[in-house]
Amino acid sequence: MVDRLVNSEANTRRIASVESCFGSSGVPLAMQGRVLVGEGVLTKMCRKRPKSRQFFLFNDILVYGNIVIGKKKYNKQHIMPLEEVSLESIADNQAYRNGWYIRTTTKSFVVFAATSTEKQEWMAHINKCVEDLLRKSGKKPVENHAAVWVPDTDASICMHCKKTQFTFIQRRHHCRNCGAVVCAGCSAKKFLLPQQSTKALRVCDACYERLKHVPTSLGVGEDTAATGGASGNKLNTTAGDSSNDEDSDEETASPGGESHDEPRFYGDNSVLSAADDSSTITSPSSATSAPAAGSLEAAQAAHSVQSSPAAVATLGSNC
Repeated sequence: MVDRLVNSEANTRRIASVESCFGSSGVPLAMQGRVLVGEGVLTKMCRKRPKSRQFFLFNDILVYGNIVIGKKKYNKQHIMPLEEVSLESIADNQAYRNGWYIRTTTKSFVVFAATSTEKQEWMAHINKCVEDLLRKSGKKPVENHAAVWVPDTDASICMHCKKTQFTFIQRRHHCRNCGAVVCAGCSAKKFLLPQQSTKALRVCDACYERLKHVPTSLGVGEDTAATGGASGNKLNTTAGDSSNDEDSDEETASPGGESHDEPRFYGDNSVLSAADDSSTITSPSSATSAPAAGSLEAAQAAHSVQSSPAAVATLGSNC
């Protein structure tokens, strides 16, 4: 699909333009064999509310960042290796349309396109790039992915004990294993999740009890109590949550008022015809605007299955 663009001047110019827009807040993106396949704005479901983010699809990585000045300046660059990426379509409902999960081993979240056509284009091109990359490398698709975080607004009470009411004093926390919104008391322990971090991470009590009995051969780390003692098994509940470590929830631009630009994809567009028969894209929908709120029922359902690989999590992000 993109081989003919590898050494083209147009591709070199496009990648240089992306690097320029990120400036010192990003890393160099030009390298031998890399092609910019497409670019556009998607609505990313963040911890507190949906945010517009600029996405760039390359033939080996997916890059996104905060919009500072539309088409001119971006910051907080994130790079996701496509070898780790898995997509899953989300069925439309009254609150959400044209959405899908983007999952990796370290970070997973939900994005929404402006129309069903744009959703199909994005998913088809990303899936094609992933398939081509895996075929060339001989690697197998990644099976274990980070949980999608439930948005703060979807939980007014702790999803574990169902008692603690969240306030300015009683803060929300996220289980790094299942993504549920829980209180400090129900997430005072931490566990090593090797695919996400080299350090033990906050987990809810339910996940902690389950993970203790999972063999380490399955890719789950050890109970920190076994390596660091009882004191190493407790979190400092007064410290700030790490959910906003990298992808700031602060607005850096106000894209409102600008007309919507359709995403641009470069190279052979024949991949779109194959998308209609793809099992990944299961629920194309009519064109609508991006969502504004989530579903508490779906959030509670996601927590009840405790991060099963087949579970459909609520629309949140560890951003």
